[in-house]
Amino acid sequence: MSLTPRQRMKITMAGGIPDRVPVDPDISNMIPARRTGKPFWDIYVYQNPPLWKAYVDTVKHFGIDGGIEMYHCHPFNPPPREDWCMRIVDRRKDGSFVTRRYDRSTGKWEKTATLNTADNPPSATAPEKLGLPETPSTWEELTGVKEWPTGMELWRLIRKEMGEQAVLGMSSGATTLILETPDDIYEYYGNPRRFHEIREEKLRNIDGIMEKIAAMAHEEKPDFLMCGSSGSLVWQTPEIFRELALPLLKKATEMAHDLGIPTHVHSCGPEAELVKIAALETKLSVIDPLEIAPMGDCNLAELKKLYGDTIVLKGNLHTTSVMLKGSPKDVIDASKQAIKDAAKGGRFILSTGDQCGRDTPDANIYAMVEAVEKYGRY
Repeated sequence: MSLTPRQRMKITMAGGIPDRVPVDPDISNMIPARRTGKPFWDIYVYQNPPLWKAYVDTVKHFGIDGGIEMYHCHPFNPPPREDWCMRIVDRRKDGSFVTRRYDRSTGKWEKTATLNTADNPPSATAPEKLGLPETPSTWEELTGVKEWPTGMELWRLIRKEMGEQAVLGMSSGATTLILETPDDIYEYYGNPRRFHEIREEKLRNIDGIMEKIAAMAHEEKPDFLMCGSSGSLVWQTPEIFRELALPLLKKATEMAHDLGIPTHVHSCGPEAELVKIAALETKLSVIDPLEIAPMGDCNLAELKKLYGDTIVLKGNLHTTSVMLKGSPKDVIDASKQAIKDAAKGGRFILSTGDQCGRDTPDANIYAMVEAVEKYGRY
């Protein structure tokens, strides 16, 4: 009897060998938004539908073994401050608009402004880059946002909607990324103490989140924990990563391992050294997207040879040359090669590089499913 997608993913993440190779292309944002047929601002601003709902519907539509990307809901985060509100500060002829958050208690505006368009995810930047003043002179309150549950109630709703089609995760509170901007890099060398304090705060946060997860009923425990974020070795050298982020990753993965919960890191960009560190020095379960050059520096066959008996490798079809611009045959050929490179002995999930583009043909996503059904045997 064949497994459900959720069963297949859970077995693989735990290091076992399921009935076939799972397939989980990274379609976490633009493709679900595009498939709704609505302006992107409906999804990202007005929550009609919210991104999580669009993603769940898309996973079901394509029949993929999804869910690794589904960790957007953070049920233990505090609710948004009531004195913060969202305001529209500029409307444009093409229907796009700019939003900024405003703090009623202090009378201050958030530093960044967000451009919301019909055909791309929102983009936050400095107001002056959008031709706007630092302090808005006119605005209108944002209204019409659809309300959804929050916290654990929302997490349970997503799990119900997801069913057996995919795994559902939570954030562990850890991150493999502390330096996030060029300014952070300069500040780190001038004031490393600040980043050490951030590290210590995050270590304490892990304790609190893990305590809450340990207290959850068995049927409510997450299928995996998200322990890292994109670009870990873009803004941080391996040496800085070891100093600031590795203690977080080690603690989160060790605590999750003791709870019997797999852990996952998504880190686009150069990642080969991160795979080595994670496989040899932490208890991380899954790492992706293992991008090839020029976006990354990973060779899937080599990583499998070196670390494939220790960590689950998830990747790594090129999101542009193969998924966006290639034919279904190109996708099948690339999928067959990835399966050949990394599936033997288990611990492999067929996926893509970081974030398939909005205009990726549906036929190419179906082709990945076809490939694992025909060739995805261990």
